[in-house]
Amino acid sequence: MDPTHPNSNSAGHVQFERESASVLSLKWSALHDAAQAVAAIAGADAGPLGAEVRNFPAAVRDAGNGQRARAEQGIEDLSALMEAGLAALLSAMGHEYQPRGAAQALWREFVLARDALLQIVSAGSSEPREVA
Repeated sequence: MDPTHPNSNSAGHVQFERESASVLSLKWSALHDAAQAVAAIAGADAGPLGAEVRNFPAAVRDAGNGQRARAEQGIEDLSALMEAGLAALLSAMGHEYQPRGAAQALWREFVLARDALLQIVSAGSSEPREVA
């Protein structure tokens, strides 16, 4: 890696671009907005987001390349699941069905998947950062 490249620091590590960090933060926030809607349909109390959840985009930014790639892919996958699931729930409601049970199942899956994503970064925190 060229240390004179604008996206490199003096050690030659590629810095996480601000645009990517902003996009990740927006996706993470939108994912939780969708989850709040699912929780409301499920009759579940989503509660406030804990510090680990709120700070996840920053933890991903600071993670090694491997953890960062897995976390970003996990967010994409979970977003696709939530988008399809929420659309199905809203469609059911539009047809005057009450999809509470389905919403509860989706809410549980979201929480499990989100917690698994959080573990990707925290479990890899002792892993050395990868050098490009």
